[in-house]
Amino acid sequence: MNGDGPRLDDNWRKASRSNENDSCVEVHPTRRYLRDSKNQTGPTLSGDVFALVGAIRNGTV
Repeated sequence: MNGDGPRLDDNWRKASRSNENDSCVEVHPTRRYLRDSKNQTGPTLSGDVFALVGAIRNGTV
């Protein structure tokens, strides 16, 4: 990652509805990045996380 992207040691938050055995996502403190909690060194998804959550709740995704 370059200096502008998320770091592994940033304070990522795990989804509140997840449990230890389920797949889930983590959100970066800036709320600009998502990652797979089981692959923390893997790729991240960047974008408008609020818009993505809204689209999921509205059923448009």
